[in-house]
Amino acid sequence: MNLLEDCDFPKPGTSVDLAVSGGPDSLGLLVLALDRGLRVTVHHVDHHVRLTSTEDAQFVVEVAERFAVPCLVHDVFFTGVEGNFEARARAARRRVLPAGALTGHTMDDLAETVLLNVMRGGGLEGLSPMVGDATKPLRNVRRRDLHYLVADSGLEPRYDETNDSSAHRRNRVRHELLPIMNDVAERDVVPLLARQARVLFEDRSWLDELARADVDLALGDANCRELVTWPSARLTRWLRVRLATRTEHDETYPPSADEVARALSVVRGEAVACELSGGRRLSRRAQRLTLE
Repeated sequence: MNLLEDCDFPKPGTSVDLAVSGGPDSLGLLVLALDRGLRVTVHHVDHHVRLTSTEDAQFVVEVAERFAVPCLVHDVFFTGVEGNFEARARAARRRVLPAGALTGHTMDDLAETVLLNVMRGGGLEGLSPMVGDATKPLRNVRRRDLHYLVADSGLEPRYDETNDSSAHRRNRVRHELLPIMNDVAERDVVPLLARQARVLFEDRSWLDELARADVDLALGDANCRELVTWPSARLTRWLRVRLATRTEHDETYPPSADEVARALSVVRGEAVACELSGGRRLSRRAQRLTLE
């Protein structure tokens, strides 16, 4: 099986940065990138949270030396235990990794993300993750095939015991929910979820093109008399963008369906104001909207 045919790498000779944890997925990314003929620089982020994290970093350095590619180790230190660890870790990686660094996310990761976003009510964006994302070149590769490739390459990946912990929702989706779905469907549902994501991404891209003229319309510049003439889908889409929030970990989240419904009532004149997440208040006066 030639996995390169399923990868979305740039052309040979291109310089790329790879995020390599030492696990099988990121090692597979490294092997495939080199097979593609890319000029690779390996980046490893040591969060210093697990007792074996320093050993993981040394392992990645040794693997890079074996393949004669440069390797940079980025040290990140956490203080306290407050907040969502996974979100904090993602934010920390984004801060230290070069922009556009490639990651080893597979089709299985894509399917898991779709299901996680279904539980959050993620809308079209949540149901079509990673598709078209140049930093996820392995999104059409199955995890098991990647692991076979790594084993055939003679590499022994590092083991992250947190991947088995039921404390993390993604692990429960991976080890509990997906097997149940496979059993009910009597087939492997991962390719189905990935195909659905691609179809929805195409629809989403078309809607983005139709809504391009709305992108620059700021909340305070919109006239509610005009907004109420828009098709509901267009108005809802515009509000989801305008009312999105950015977390302290630099992650953007759209408003919930309930928040959008409350905002629509303000735009339509059914309410003068409404409360939104984060202590925000959307109000209307003289047909103009204000978010405080």
